Amino acid sequence: MDPLPASVLDAAPALPGETVSRVGLTPAARELLRTLKQQHGPLMFHQSGGCCDGSSPMCYPEGDFITSDADVLLGVFDLDGEDIGFWMSAEQFEYWKHTHLTVDVVTGRGSGFSLEAPEGKRFLIRSKLLDVPG
Repeated sequence: MDPLPASVLDAAPALPGETVSRVGLTPAARELLRTLKQQHGPLMFHQSGGCCDGSSPMCYPEGDFITSDADVLLGVFDLDGEDIGFWMSAEQFEYWKHTHLTVDVVTGRGSGFSLEAPEGKRFLIRSKLLDVPG
């Protein structure tokens, strides 16, 4: 596995009482998001817990994926002055709550539901244990 670049953009923590980011964006992810933002307007991510592509972060126009009490807002990215929320199903969060997630991009076809699919790229998650100051 390739090491993550040092210039990962961390999201502002969104869970009550938290001060450490749970999710970040690589430079490649930020660049692809800029392209998608020009095409589709404001964006959001949702990470479900499904199998195959369902376990990849899905990028949608903001509001196209309806969130509810069954979802957790893990963080909000400030990308060039615009917010991009990163949501996860609450059930999946129970499994990943001790993990920092970094959204990266690779070449290849992802899910047809995520906005990057026509670009010949797909978002994926690189994870590590959450670094919580003690």
